[in-house]
Amino acid sequence: MNRARNTIGCLGTIPGLALLALAAAFVSPAGAQQPNEYTLNAGDTLDVSVWKETELTKEVIVRPDGKFSFPLAGEINAVGRTVAQVETEITNKLKPYMPEPVVSVSTKTLDGCKIYVIGQVNKPGSFVMNPRINVLQALSLAGGFTPFAGLNDIMVLRGNGAAQHALPFHYSDVVKGRNLNQNIVLEAGDVVVVP
Repeated sequence: MNRARNTIGCLGTIPGLALLALAAAFVSPAGAQQPNEYTLNAGDTLDVSVWKETELTKEVIVRPDGKFSFPLAGEINAVGRTVAQVETEITNKLKPYMPEPVVSVSTKTLDGCKIYVIGQVNKPGSFVMNPRINVLQALSLAGGFTPFAGLNDIMVLRGNGAAQHALPFHYSDVVKGRNLNQNIVLEAGDVVVVP
């Protein structure tokens, strides 16, 4: 409850308050739909341990190439995989060295699961998606709009380098309940631009 109160205090403008109310309306009721299992991204930090093997307890960071190194197991592919899949791969790679290894992997930080909101918002910056957020929710996290925001010219930039493309977002349509397919679920690395 305090978090919602603080967010309202940060928004401060009428479009900001409308944005918060609309974002709340798009949140699914509990149990209505199970979110997909989290898949790892470059920059995430993991705690990896092997039961009864203190020298095989490490904190690892998923590198930009999507991998991390672990003793005896070598290079482990992590990006786009779940924690359970990473556990299984480490377990299989350790089997030649020890009977029935019990591997535990947990996420410590989700720094690789960030989106960015820039431009005419009150608090531009990077935001960790926990677990997933849509465009309206991202704009709410960024504190709503400044008085100079071009509400119908918002763009979501997705991809890297030449493969990058822009997805339009017309705030006025969405708040009126039209073209709701614009309110996409964001992916790690997406940039929401509010001109």
